[in-house]
Amino acid sequence: MSYVYCFTTNILSQTTMSKVIFITGISSGFGKHTASLLAERGHKVYGTCRKEIDHDPKIHVLYMDVTDVQAVEKGINTVIEKEGRIDVVINNAGTVVGGAVEITPYDDIRLQMDTNFMGPLNVIRAALPHLRKQNAGTIINISSMNGLLVTPFVGFYCASKFALEGMCQSLRMELKPFNIKVIMVNPGDFKTNNTASRRITHTYNGIDAYESQSKKTISVIEKDETGGWAPDILARKICKIVESKNPCNRYVIGSFEQKLAVVLSYILPGSWFAKIMEDHYGIKG
Repeated sequence: MSYVYCFTTNILSQTTMSKVIFITGISSGFGKHTASLLAERGHKVYGTCRKEIDHDPKIHVLYMDVTDVQAVEKGINTVIEKEGRIDVVINNAGTVVGGAVEITPYDDIRLQMDTNFMGPLNVIRAALPHLRKQNAGTIINISSMNGLLVTPFVGFYCASKFALEGMCQSLRMELKPFNIKVIMVNPGDFKTNNTASRRITHTYNGIDAYESQSKKTISVIEKDETGGWAPDILARKICKIVESKNPCNRYVIGSFEQKLAVVLSYILPGSWFAKIMEDHYGIKG
């Protein structure tokens, strides 16, 4: 497991070359701050979003939905036509669905998996022919600590991130002969619009058995998020990864307590760690 701490300056160092970067989900949060910082540091940034936004004029905006395969391919091809290459792909676009596994509507489940798993997969598959031809490239996937450990009442969000983790660990080995790096970034709690935009189902089709507990647990999740770090901190760290000559395979980015939780999830007996998580989220037997 690797951790990263970095700070940025306003200009590229003499040893850092400008890179062509394709990043998804730049309308807010991590994507917005990361795209702006990378552009400020002299990189050519192509950022995607689903609808028109006010954006940094240094960023080339592409309007597309990561769940639309044809739109993704068009977006990647646009960059190749204009720049002749893509050096870094950053899969950042995502969404969050909350609620008990039993009652989460299937439409929300499909949205969760289509956006957080199929979306990055669509981008990766569209970009890979070009990266292989270059025999070089970096794919950075913004996962989550919920790709390494689980939180109750966001089970499908966890599932989408675990799926992304599994696919990308396999992909990393498959792409080694082509000199293409696959990097996972696992943020902890950050203050983004995910808290306000989360789709939450407390009751459904007359089932209210989970309502009291889900509201209690979601309130803890939201408190942790609103008390988390600002998204520009993650943006600076991603910038450092982009400009690193030898990046690690994984970066867990968060408070000491959050990193400790990841470590404990691997070294403690499962029942012990489950008890720690249950106590934190107020779940009683």
